[in-house]
Amino acid sequence: MQKIALSIITLLFVTLSYAQDTKIALDAKIPQDTGVRIGKLENGLTYYIRKNSKPEDKVELRLVVNAGSVLEEDDQLGLAHFMEHMAFNGTKNFEKNELISYLQSVGVKFGMHLNAYTSFDETVYILPIPSDSSEVLEQGLQILEDWAHNVSLTEEDIDAERNVVLEERRMRRGAQQRMRDEYLPIVLKDSRYANRLPIGTREVIEGFEYETLKRFYTTWYRPDLMAVVAVGDIDVDDMEQRIKEQFSKIEKTPRPQPRPTYDIPAHEKTLVSIVSDKEAPYTQLQIYYKKDKSDTANTVKEYRHSLMRQLYSTMINQRLKELQQQAEPPFMFGATYYGGMISRSKDAYQSIAVVNETGALTGLKALIVENERVKRFGFLPSEIERAQQEILSNYEKSYKEKDKTESKVYANEYVRNFLEKEPIPGISQEYEYAKLFVPAIELKELNALAKKWITDDNRVVVITAPEKETVKLPEEEEVKALFALVENMNLEPYTEELTATALMETMPEVTAIQSEKTIEKLGVTELTLANGLKVVLKPTDFKNDEILMRAFSPGGTSIYADDVYLSADYAASIINESGVKDFSVTDLQKLLSGKKVNVSPYISSTREGFRGNSIPKDLEPMLQLVHLYFTAPRKDQESFSSFINKNKGIYQNLMSNPNYYYSDKVSRILSSNHPRGGGFPSAEDWEKIKFDKSYQIYKERFADASDFIFFFVGNFEVETIKPMLAAYLGTLPNIGRNETWKDLGIRPPEGMVTEKVIKGSDPQSRVTMVFHKKGEYTPENAYLINSLADVLNIKLVEVLREEKGGVYSVGGNGSASKYPYEHYTFSIGFPCAPENVEDLSNTALELLKDIQKNGPAEEDVQKVKETQRRTRLENLQKNNFWVSALEQYYYYDRDPESMLTYEEKVDNLSGEAIKEVAQKYVDTNEFIKIVLYPEDYVEE
Repeated sequence: MQKIALSIITLLFVTLSYAQDTKIALDAKIPQDTGVRIGKLENGLTYYIRKNSKPEDKVELRLVVNAGSVLEEDDQLGLAHFMEHMAFNGTKNFEKNELISYLQSVGVKFGMHLNAYTSFDETVYILPIPSDSSEVLEQGLQILEDWAHNVSLTEEDIDAERNVVLEERRMRRGAQQRMRDEYLPIVLKDSRYANRLPIGTREVIEGFEYETLKRFYTTWYRPDLMAVVAVGDIDVDDMEQRIKEQFSKIEKTPRPQPRPTYDIPAHEKTLVSIVSDKEAPYTQLQIYYKKDKSDTANTVKEYRHSLMRQLYSTMINQRLKELQQQAEPPFMFGATYYGGMISRSKDAYQSIAVVNETGALTGLKALIVENERVKRFGFLPSEIERAQQEILSNYEKSYKEKDKTESKVYANEYVRNFLEKEPIPGISQEYEYAKLFVPAIELKELNALAKKWITDDNRVVVITAPEKETVKLPEEEEVKALFALVENMNLEPYTEELTATALMETMPEVTAIQSEKTIEKLGVTELTLANGLKVVLKPTDFKNDEILMRAFSPGGTSIYADDVYLSADYAASIINESGVKDFSVTDLQKLLSGKKVNVSPYISSTREGFRGNSIPKDLEPMLQLVHLYFTAPRKDQESFSSFINKNKGIYQNLMSNPNYYYSDKVSRILSSNHPRGGGFPSAEDWEKIKFDKSYQIYKERFADASDFIFFFVGNFEVETIKPMLAAYLGTLPNIGRNETWKDLGIRPPEGMVTEKVIKGSDPQSRVTMVFHKKGEYTPENAYLINSLADVLNIKLVEVLREEKGGVYSVGGNGSASKYPYEHYTFSIGFPCAPENVEDLSNTALELLKDIQKNGPAEEDVQKVKETQRRTRLENLQKNNFWVSALEQYYYYDRDPESMLTYEEKVDNLSGEAIKEVAQKYVDTNEFIKIVLYPEDYVEE
């Protein structure tokens, strides 16, 4: 008896000790990743340094300033963002334009690489530079230091930049921004954030005093509010020494103004904002349940809570996806999640949806009902099991890629750590937490979250919609009453039934491989399978857990008559919505939970094929899906009806938006209004799609695998995957069909064409200039016309943006096509003020003519060559580049080994060659010019 009692006491002691240890562990601070070195200078500046060789010879630099628009005074609205612009317009060591010019000379492209952003609470400067040159590293840090405290801010430069910022503001205007201006003060009621949008006001930007901007700079750009981040192919000790030497020069602010923080006040009543605009393209619903940030931040307990939030979101969003598959879905898109709001002190449980023009109340009710269903009945054991598999699979993939993580990913993590105190334990520690906590999280814990999150207080509903007669929007009281209605509804618990455990019960018989050859210089293997299907394999070690797949066969929609074109064009999308065999899309999502598999069939104008990806251990289910999409596409009337109804809703009001309207017109003009030349489908078009015909066409397109070429790039061994390829791909049908695509005669109009598109209420214009010429396709000319765009872009930014201040963004693009006919296309595009259209268009044209006459400046050619070299070196280490490049070479029937000559092309690139291709394929006397003007614009 005494022994039994002793055993019970011992057992109780162990249990209590375990519970205590667990409590201590949960309350413990999350450890910092040992791979990053964090330090602080005497002046208060923080630095983060990490060695990471992905990509090689490159370092991601960041200057992080813990100051944004929320700190602006009333006379400074928009000046946090304006200050960001000024950092690129002259500093102590780089005069205006010198900074961008220097960075271009070392392969850093403005906009694509070099960039910055301003938000409510922070400003972040992004500078990726080569790390294989000590001089470039030194200059890169000098630039960051200059941004920190040595921006010139000359009166001339400030005045010149006003127009650029106003052009950015103009570009961002439109229905969405107008509606946002109305509803944000409701969502952010009584908070400072409500009237501190980063873009600011026109009045302030146009008229602020120079000292007002300087006051913001000197007040908030100071070392105790700054961090420098350096992640890349560097020596950590060397970089730390460089940072200390460079940034210790910045003097400590003697009496710094306290950096205030701002909250979003609580409210008991439900707030509703219903806003409409005649240019809104769709109706959107948003429900916010605002919550205070957790007081256990940076603890293991809070990390466990974050895993619970992931599980919850995964489960409820799966339910919302199922609703979207109904024949008449309550919304075209719906999602629910728990995440941050604008203020760092607030989170929110948020539900959003996009509905058709008459579906505001229906969609809103569906969101509220599903939230209430979870709150009342919780989730099912089968749901949490799948969600756990999914979350653990995500963490496992990230863990396996830990030595292949790109530097910018780490850099962005450290930015968030500095600004928001987001923990940075590293993926190894996060994976350990996931393995420990995710399987142990109980259903009752997750079910309790809904009761905690879905409350009557701090609730906001936002409805934005098109302003038109056919759109009936609810009244505010109707919206509020909906919550009470649902609360008193007799709801049924969620149920599901899924009996299948595998996509295919048995593996097809392994067939023989007809032939095999290797392209040693590329590390590529070509297989021809028993049915004639060809497979191109490129094993790599760029990622540890990634396999990318592409496939194509000639034909596409081009071989079908105009009267069934739409049924052909959407056939693959319809099957994508339907599933395979007896599995609906919902069934597939559940069956494949925890697996990293994605397969999408497509049918384009000249070919049909597949795009897909998986991880090595899930290659077989990816191949099974391909096999089933060939042999057993699912015919499901409900899925078809769902597809049609969702798209009708999406496109219902798209043309009311000037940007969509303009894009549609551009496509139609460039195709000479060919019925199959592009543009957005109308409501009538969706009625023309016939389910039986679409299904028949899909079956026809994938009836013969013998002329398909598949491409696999990623982490696999050729010998290991051969049997699976021979089984799942080698057994696909071969009916010996010999076909190709047809040239439908879609061509742009000839001669000089000028078209005006009138749409919109904002004083906004968009300009598109297209130069088109037939000519024999050669890879050399294709490279040269692309290089022409690169050199012209340098001048377009220098002149149209920096000198004239007439645009925020501008770009040229050059391309060459071999199919369906050989031709070259060059284009220039930009948004601007309507009154500046002609001046800026003529200026862009003159810059192009100057290259045709005199060739580009040699320094610009060298900048382009350096950028191309650097970009190529990075691309060669990416699976996505290789799978796309191989597909392109085989599609154009080019020798894949010729891709190895790219570096030689770059070395031989000259201004003279660019000038010649510009003269040959760009006719500045006959081109297409399409301009968007607002409805009330009157030309002088």
